[in-house]
Amino acid sequence: MNADRSPSITRLRVGLLSVLFGLFVFIVGAKPAWFGWDNSPVVGFIQVSVLLIGLGILCLGGYITIDTFWIGQERTIPADIGMRLVATGYVIAVFSGMADVFGLGTQVGPEAPFFGPVQAGGIIFGQAVIAIGFLMMLPFPYYRQSTALADVVAEETLPADAGQPSPPSGASPPSDAPSS
Repeated sequence: MNADRSPSITRLRVGLLSVLFGLFVFIVGAKPAWFGWDNSPVVGFIQVSVLLIGLGILCLGGYITIDTFWIGQERTIPADIGMRLVATGYVIAVFSGMADVFGLGTQVGPEAPFFGPVQAGGIIFGQAVIAIGFLMMLPFPYYRQSTALADVVAEETLPADAGQPSPPSGASPPSDAPSS
């Protein structure tokens, strides 16, 4: 850990390069025709596998990058929940994309796996969960109310004799009070 508690530039670079590499692999899996590598009219097992591997690299790079900003600080509970949401979203995407391969999809049996609209919707839902998780992981600054301001507010709301002890019940008023 750095002595000055600043984010490590090397770790930040590694995370961002991982994000870019993961994005490239993801795009190759999603749209291989953009690079002239599309040899099949259907979306097959290899194409979905490459897409999911790219998404996994992208998630890992995003985690490394965002975790760099937490150096020297304790993570908040929403940040920990966000980290788990990123992992959960990836699992949703993998099981949705590979549903036919795992025997959970519409093409069960000896037929070729089919990547249809239900699987695509599952991957998109998984990506949405990943995005929510990353947003929760961001270290948003928070501001505490000054204690001096809290003391001023407390003094204004209390009665003037609130600091004085109350006399016991049935006691007579002090003797130095003027008599009538």
